[in-house]
Amino acid sequence: MRGIPSLITDIRKKVFAEVARMAYSGRGYEGVDDLPYIIVPGDRPLHRESVFLERAIASERVRLAMGLNIRPIQSRHLLTEGMDHAAVAEQYYEPPLINIIPYACHACPTNQYKVSNYCQNCLARSCEKVCPRDAITIRNNRSYIDLDKCIRCGKCAKACPYNAIVHLERPCATACGMDAIESDEHGRAKINQDKCVACGQCLVSCPFGAIVDKGQIFQVIRSILQGDQVIAIVAPAFIGQFGKHSTPGKFITAMKMLGFERVTEVAVGADMCTIEEAKDFMEKVPAEQDYMATSCCPAWHSMIYKLFPSEAKNISMTLTPMVYTARMMKKEHPGCKVVFVGPCAAKKLEAIREDIRSDVDFVLTFEELQGMFEAKGVNFESIESSETLNEGSASGRGFAVSGGVASAVTSLIHKTNPDLEVKTAHAEGLRECRKLMTLAKAGKLNGCLLEGMACPGGCVAGAGTLLPVELAANVVGRYQKEADRESPLDSPYRDLGETLD
Repeated sequence: MRGIPSLITDIRKKVFAEVARMAYSGRGYEGVDDLPYIIVPGDRPLHRESVFLERAIASERVRLAMGLNIRPIQSRHLLTEGMDHAAVAEQYYEPPLINIIPYACHACPTNQYKVSNYCQNCLARSCEKVCPRDAITIRNNRSYIDLDKCIRCGKCAKACPYNAIVHLERPCATACGMDAIESDEHGRAKINQDKCVACGQCLVSCPFGAIVDKGQIFQVIRSILQGDQVIAIVAPAFIGQFGKHSTPGKFITAMKMLGFERVTEVAVGADMCTIEEAKDFMEKVPAEQDYMATSCCPAWHSMIYKLFPSEAKNISMTLTPMVYTARMMKKEHPGCKVVFVGPCAAKKLEAIREDIRSDVDFVLTFEELQGMFEAKGVNFESIESSETLNEGSASGRGFAVSGGVASAVTSLIHKTNPDLEVKTAHAEGLRECRKLMTLAKAGKLNGCLLEGMACPGGCVAGAGTLLPVELAANVVGRYQKEADRESPLDSPYRDLGETLD
């Protein structure tokens, strides 16, 4: 549903904007009780049966946008509960990151086959003949499926000549490559946090907007207002996310209007990552390990650790582009605060790892940043352009799309070792990533560089993006061509990566 304006995207934008506006006021969380009424004005509901229900959901959205947990529904809790703890400039995410607001969930059907009105009551009755459990009978001149007998094999749907039998599945469960979406006692969706890797694909797939991730908008703005030197490091997928007028130069102007002191593109860190990962591959495959998995996508990593723990040793130890860029900023500007701005929900969990939290202070998605632009009245069409972003190479910018990491690493190896053939395999979407790792574990991909991307399409399809995936990939492709440097070897920071490990 990315890139398709809807009531859900409108509500999310409004929540982020109002939380940002409250933070910029400098009065802490004074007035937070009014936000549900600003987000859901009037006395008539827009999309649910009650305006009170809409405001209750908006209240939880506000809390989550401030990094707080959902309140228990069984007992009375104030909207402001815990906000003293959250309303500070140093506040890390507390799991769970991805949350389902229970009373916003529609309790969608789970894995059911049903007969639609397209049934023609045909003489062949193929659906009835192929059913192995006699679950299909004819009622009122139409096929009927007894769900108590149905084993969800799907043979009836395949046999129907009119495609009159449909498979119903929760959109969030379909999108979850970890099978982490389960049901509570009321039939509502719930997340098995032991399986979840925080990719956020369920979040962008729920047509009721019931799934929400936590944010740090409030904390970032507090840090800016208290006078910290706050530097934004921006993932290459940013290009075009904020409209056709949001050129890199205008983007820098807009970020400074929000209070950021400096903006650096994470493509610089991607160049360092490429160089170090190429070294890693050359040294270890096959001398020390059968294959190597790329290091960039945190949800891909988590999937391997959870489902293929014996294969985790084959993940490259190279730092991610986010961490390389953050460490470079911390080295150049001691005492600064670093905000990673990107498309990814899982980066929020990566940033709270004990070995990284001192490098990356905050994480914002493009969608959350859009709320900050809204709060400050930033209009990309009318603002002036500042200096542009031009330090990253074309290869580094290509990390934003599926296949880009493997392409960058293999291209670099070919430059230094033109006669060496490097085999690669890549997968996008966690279900495909699981298939890839199953093959790797079975020894079918020995000698390969494996790239896994949790989001179908790569980072441009992350849960915090604003553009349709195909359009975003095309825009990144043009952005790559505009780079002054083609290869990471042309980067002025080419030798810096090993000093930051």
